[in-house]
Amino acid sequence: METNTWMEQAEQTILHTYNRYPIVLDHGEGVYLYDTEGKKYLDFAAGIAVQALGYGNKEYKDALKMQVDKLLHTSNLYYNQPTIEAAKKLCEVSGLERVFFTNSGTEAIEGAIKAAKKYAYEKDGKTDHEIIAMNHSFHGRSLGALSVTGNAHYREAFEPLPGIVKFAEYNDLDSVKNLVNEKTCAVIMETVQGEGGIYPATKEFLTGVKELCQEHDILLILDEIQCGMGRCGHMFAWQGYGVKPDIMACAKALGCGVPVGAFLMTKQVAESSLKPGDHGTTYGGNPLVGAAVSKVLDILKEQKITDHVQEISGYLEEQLEQLKEEIPAIAKRRGLGLMQGLELNSDVSAGEISKKSLEQGLILITAGNNVLRFVPPLIIEKEHVDEMIEILKKIFHQY
Repeated sequence: METNTWMEQAEQTILHTYNRYPIVLDHGEGVYLYDTEGKKYLDFAAGIAVQALGYGNKEYKDALKMQVDKLLHTSNLYYNQPTIEAAKKLCEVSGLERVFFTNSGTEAIEGAIKAAKKYAYEKDGKTDHEIIAMNHSFHGRSLGALSVTGNAHYREAFEPLPGIVKFAEYNDLDSVKNLVNEKTCAVIMETVQGEGGIYPATKEFLTGVKELCQEHDILLILDEIQCGMGRCGHMFAWQGYGVKPDIMACAKALGCGVPVGAFLMTKQVAESSLKPGDHGTTYGGNPLVGAAVSKVLDILKEQKITDHVQEISGYLEEQLEQLKEEIPAIAKRRGLGLMQGLELNSDVSAGEISKKSLEQGLILITAGNNVLRFVPPLIIEKEHVDEMIEILKKIFHQY
């Protein structure tokens, strides 16, 4: 079928919750994607920070094919070897002691919230505990995840939302302190805000929140769904700050395309929170996703991907800064590792730049208020950064 026919069929059958770009992607290789008409695209979106290994990694594909031939699903009523191996490796690289595998990042946030509430309930037997979240945050679209998402646009049509949640200002420690009371059970935040506009936490802020949590016996939940799995130069972004959470959510690049998420916690939280019957999932942590997570962690370690990210991200930052100096339409650059953003002046639309980039064979997505988001596969090289910059220069010089 032709591209237009595919798109027309999609609009007739798939619920319209996304305004999709007018291409039908067919296959990928390395850091490039190809549509059904054979056009080639340099991918600086990675499926929204999912495809850390790019496309077509042979080790990864072989591991999945082998598992498909053995066993796909058993339910969590039984043990399975791939997921046990994946859990061990994930606990080792995170320094957290217990993991629960989910089907998505949203579900990981749901589990993290439940664990925090149950931990508080076990202490005092009360159910009126409060959570402090951040303005401009994004944690997912289920009702529980929306309740801690600090963006009225996502929330308003679905209120009232569950739980008692108060919102502080990101990177403003006093605003968090002012909300803490005897009912506060957790503080939740992204280590690097993604949808909110690519804002890394300051070391002072993250350290201060952690100390505040320790002082009041409050749990710190860090959302590493987008910024984790090597994207910011460490396996998890918080490791670069030296601030360990009590509970952590991750997903996206955890499976590099296979739908899987996880929430992890310290042994102390695990022993005093969720018990059999408190939480569950039919598909979560099945043998297929276990094999995927296990192989992803092996490849990231063997190929020293975090070292590569630290090296190549410096070059990306340098080139984006030079572009900002050259192009008046660009107001600011910010980010951490291979999670970067360019904030544009109000007279230039990030969405329009993204569309023009697609026409020129470059896949870019947006974030927050008029921000271009750069979350490429972690295997990019300098030549790919140069190719991306040249395309953007051509586009911006039209303004």
